[in-house]
Amino acid sequence: MNEKAIEAENAVRPGEIAIELPPTTDAGIYFIGTIHTPWQSRRDCPRRGSADGPLCSIVLEERWRPALTGLSQHRRLQLLYWMHQARRDLTLQAPAAKGQVFGTFALRSPVRPNPIASSIVELVAIEDGILTVRGLDCIDGTPLIDIKPDRTRASDTPVMGRR
Repeated sequence: MNEKAIEAENAVRPGEIAIELPPTTDAGIYFIGTIHTPWQSRRDCPRRGSADGPLCSIVLEERWRPALTGLSQHRRLQLLYWMHQARRDLTLQAPAAKGQVFGTFALRSPVRPNPIASSIVELVAIEDGILTVRGLDCIDGTPLIDIKPDRTRASDTPVMGRR
């Protein structure tokens, strides 16, 4: 993506308010892997992941691969990831599609103080520390924060025979 496109994507719209961020953060996190998707920019990404969406891969860092033991018993996973290209300084936002101003916490926008996203995905395969999934909505190269089995009513039954 060129510099002008990035500037345009991050421009403050009428009605939006940007604040000065605190000088330091309060906590640290470990990125445990990298998500690979077909989308190169926020504009390309779907608004929500879809069960019939494209296959995406998650490459887990070597040190975290033993933590995958037993995960293949679950057909759906919750992924937490860091929207590394999102702005973090808007308290009021004016989504183009809505035509009015909302507080950041009233939206599911990637623009937030801590740009953490969560998606429920279908686990297709695990091989050599690489997970293949469907249902993501993030750009290629997004850092992965965590993986959890989805425990919602629809998917809390482990898949027998999967290891």
